[in-house]
Amino acid sequence: MSILLVTSSPRGDASHSTRVATDLARKLAAADPANTLVVRDLVANPLPHIDPDYATGIYTPAEARTPRQAEVVGVSDAVLDELFAADTVILATGFINFNISSTLKSWVDHVARSGKTFAYGEGGPKGLVNGKKVYIVLASGGIYSEGAAVQMDHAIPYLRSVLGFLGMTDVEVIRVEGVGMGADAVAAALAKATAKVDSIAAANADRAAVAA
Repeated sequence: MSILLVTSSPRGDASHSTRVATDLARKLAAADPANTLVVRDLVANPLPHIDPDYATGIYTPAEARTPRQAEVVGVSDAVLDELFAADTVILATGFINFNISSTLKSWVDHVARSGKTFAYGEGGPKGLVNGKKVYIVLASGGIYSEGAAVQMDHAIPYLRSVLGFLGMTDVEVIRVEGVGMGADAVAAALAKATAKVDSIAAANADRAAVAA
């Protein structure tokens, strides 16, 4: 199994989403010596926001691109290669202004490409990124999975929508929520998220053992 871990929190070692997602990635990778793990840190190596060179370059034949177009499209191609090579994708983000981080949004912009990850046909749009398991690790200061604040969560609905549009419909969410409500709330949120990570890792290890 090839695992792609995409982290996007600007909080570094203090990031709960990065910590939980990394724990999940490592435990999934450890289930089988043949598993591989690729990490894309969008804070250490941010992707460029889409600009005129990108917007025109992706529709320009490779031999006709300007050097700048070739550069930005090459970055996007590398991100796509990582995505297509992965069996499992783990996306980690903090909850920022009721949505995902801007760095992760740039990743989405680079992987959502007509003719590459989706196409239009007689039946409408069709996602071309199929057969992948996706885990979303979302950390938030408040509680957005239930209660009055549910309507303010634009992160998970957005990611489910865009991933599904690209063909990735097997999506599971791991929330680390309420981390802005004091030390006890942080401990409880991390314990709950870790328990879910352990459950996922154990289930994958069992499947690997049966397959062997």
